[in-house]
Amino acid sequence: MSANAANPPVIVGIDGSSAATEALRWAAVDAVRHHAPLHIVYGIGAPADFGPGIAFNQIDYDAYREAGAKAVAAASEFATAAAAPLDDLEIATFVVEAPPIPVLLDRSKDARMLVVGTRGMGAFRRGLLGSVSTAVARHAHCPVAVVPEPPKFDPRRVLGPVLVGVDGSPSSTRAIDIAFDEACRRDVAVRAVLTWSEFNRYIPRADMQKEAEELLSESLAGRAEKYPDVEVQRIVAEDRPAKRLLAEAETAQLIVVGSHGRGGFAGMTLGSVSQAVIHSADCPVIVIRPQS
Repeated sequence: MSANAANPPVIVGIDGSSAATEALRWAAVDAVRHHAPLHIVYGIGAPADFGPGIAFNQIDYDAYREAGAKAVAAASEFATAAAAPLDDLEIATFVVEAPPIPVLLDRSKDARMLVVGTRGMGAFRRGLLGSVSTAVARHAHCPVAVVPEPPKFDPRRVLGPVLVGVDGSPSSTRAIDIAFDEACRRDVAVRAVLTWSEFNRYIPRADMQKEAEELLSESLAGRAEKYPDVEVQRIVAEDRPAKRLLAEAETAQLIVVGSHGRGGFAGMTLGSVSQAVIHSADCPVIVIRPQS
């Protein structure tokens, strides 16, 4: 079955780095969980360190194309093996003669999820995924999963919850929806985190805590009925959002945050913390983009 509007693909950018390989593995498993096709994309463009000392005629694009073809062929085999324990996986590969960022952003218009690694191989002769992760998290048209290189294996992560940042904004609402869906597919709990800070000295802390708890309850309303088998862990605390999310993520297998928060409730600004989280978390982070 080909990808269409009813069955959009999971897209993963590769460049041959270990970070991209881990992103590929994660994307393959996620595609199987969602019964979606996997599109593997290798972008060929002007090198990051192109400058006056390098002439265009020195760039051997035939070699780049050949390297790209080998890379996506190997990636396809790797993704097939990664997905095999769960189910068969439909895979399509693309070697595109354009820089990775515009290629991935354009393809994100019709994607279920765009997946990248946190660090790529970097400069001339190699890919650009190190810079791509930040760019696509800011500008993609679909949710973006940023996958770090794996730390030493921690068995707690296998059964760890899906962590979601909550602040009552539209992006936060979408993040909650995706967090519950991912938790249901993984058969784990959702850990919903809402933080607040004292921005008005005339409001007692106890009242702010109560308001925050009410906002979290409102934000989670209806999810228990839709996902009766998903346990919900609620965290409401006076703290900085990025700090608390990263602390709660120590046993989580996935973090979901909105790229833009409402910024008005007690200093909760998911827009600012999303970048901090994707650069510091040691588990995958899904960043929810605003709907256009």
